[in-house]
Amino acid sequence: MSPSARHRIPDDFDAFQDFALEQGWGDGLPLVPPTPERVTRLLYAVGDDADDELGCVPPRNGVLTVEALAVNAAMAGCPPDCFQVVVAAASALLEPRFNLASIQSTTHPCAPLVIVNGPIRETLGLLSRYNCFGQGSRANATIGRAIRLLLLNIGGAAPGLLDRSTQGQPAKYSYCVAENEEESPWPPLHVERGFAASDATVTACGAENPHNINDHVSDRAEGILATIASSMASMGANNAYLYGEPILALGPEHAAILARDGFDKDAIRAWLFEHARIPRVLWESDGMFRMSGTEDYFPEAETMPMFRRPEDLLVIVAGGPGRHSCWMPTFGEMSLSVTRRIDRTSSCARDATKR
Repeated sequence: MSPSARHRIPDDFDAFQDFALEQGWGDGLPLVPPTPERVTRLLYAVGDDADDELGCVPPRNGVLTVEALAVNAAMAGCPPDCFQVVVAAASALLEPRFNLASIQSTTHPCAPLVIVNGPIRETLGLLSRYNCFGQGSRANATIGRAIRLLLLNIGGAAPGLLDRSTQGQPAKYSYCVAENEEESPWPPLHVERGFAASDATVTACGAENPHNINDHVSDRAEGILATIASSMASMGANNAYLYGEPILALGPEHAAILARDGFDKDAIRAWLFEHARIPRVLWESDGMFRMSGTEDYFPEAETMPMFRRPEDLLVIVAGGPGRHSCWMPTFGEMSLSVTRRIDRTSSCARDATKR
């Protein structure tokens, strides 16, 4: 899809599906026809010029204009009030530290995860409690899907062509979640990263699907943390050799027990840095360590951590009642998270933290 191209699309819904398939635009699900009226409503919602450029989307390096982004968001079914989140998320993905070129073309199944913080979560109806990584919210689904369509249609990451993911993952359709700030006993992610609690932000991460952590028995912090550590210490995860910023999404019941027993986010990170480890003899038995070059980070250690520094672990609270948490392995240090403020008056959303 060229950002400067104009197409006369069929009026009939089914005929448009065939037309989009011929153009190679779709993700396999039905697309909403991006009529001029729909696209205009999205552009009006953010107050941007249609020709404003956000950057080039690898691996094809198509130029991403605000209009091209609006076309993809329209096809995803994104409501106008959610488009500001899509704009900020797209801008975050194009930051060099995110390394979108590698995320788009790797054999690894990672996908951009968008984490939304701030009061905008409630305004847009984003899921942060029950089933927050699943179906049920138009906002979550269409924000994540708009990102996928721009990666496909502007970046050219079609499966088997420029997207070389061996098996992929369901999150490649849509991957957007809001933090459950109301039930978190600690400051939310965006406040940790220097933003005001009243700010609306997105954080983009290159992550795998959520891996469930189930502990309905432990009533003490150490028991829950032991379950988490065991779940995270996986030789099959990129983080075991390439480190980076794995993500821990604590369910509110687990978070409440940890906070009651005196653990804040930094204490959780420190505990898991020491205990979510793989014995060195196993780590060196074969597998990925030969290609990572990271053994020099801990030359004398008898156990190998899943992240290089405690502060590299992202900790959020997400989900509803029930003693489940999850962790999301990431692509590794080759792709690092980016947080941007959502600003509906500027598509470029230049206000960002280093992380």
